[in-house]
This record gives sequence, C-alpha cells and structure tokens, in this order.
Amino acid sequence: MDPNVLKDEIVKVLENKNGGDISVIDLADKSGIADYFVIATGKNPSHVKALAESIEEKLSKLNIDLVRSEGKNDARWIVLDYSYIIVHIFNTETRDFYCLETLWKER
Repeated sequence: MDPNVLKDEIVKVLENKNGGDISVIDLADKSGIADYFVIATGKNPSHVKALAESIEEKLSKLNIDLVRSEGKNDARWIVLDYSYIIVHIFNTETRDFYCLETLWKER
C-alpha cells in the first residue's frame, strides 16, 4: 500500500477512536527511518492500548504487516512500526516530555 494512503488509514482509525491531538510529520526528505510519523495522544493507559489495537486490527484486515511494536505493557508510549509509517501513541505527560513534533519539525 502506498505510504500516503496507509498514513491516511491510520489517521482515520485514530480519529474514529477519539485519539487526541493527531499530528503527521513528513520524514521523507528528513530521514531514512520512515516516510511519516503519525502521533496521537490517548486519555489513559486503556485508551492508549485501545488506539494501538484498533490500528493493528484495521491494518491486519488490509494485509499490512506490523514490523515491530513497543510499549504495550505500561502504555505510556506505544510505538507501531509499519516500515514506511511509524505510529507513536502517547499519554499526555509522556508526549509533553518528549516533544517529537518539535524535534522532527526543526530538521
């Protein structure tokens, strides 16, 4: 699937599940890590996990393989790596602390 279309699918899932402060950072010309970071905030650990699980479920149905995931145990920051797209789902405190948008938008 085209990375731009995949990014849009992920954003739709986050919007439908009330993910907060959804942000997309285009990394295509900034890094070889991925084409996009998709960042969102969950209200509490259960919501952070539910957002991640909803993305995994939707993309699995589209036959998109998850390369790797991290952070599900404590659900303060869950990372879903879909190769071209890396999804970061934070709780509010962790997102404020790491400020990924600021870090990557300045490059």
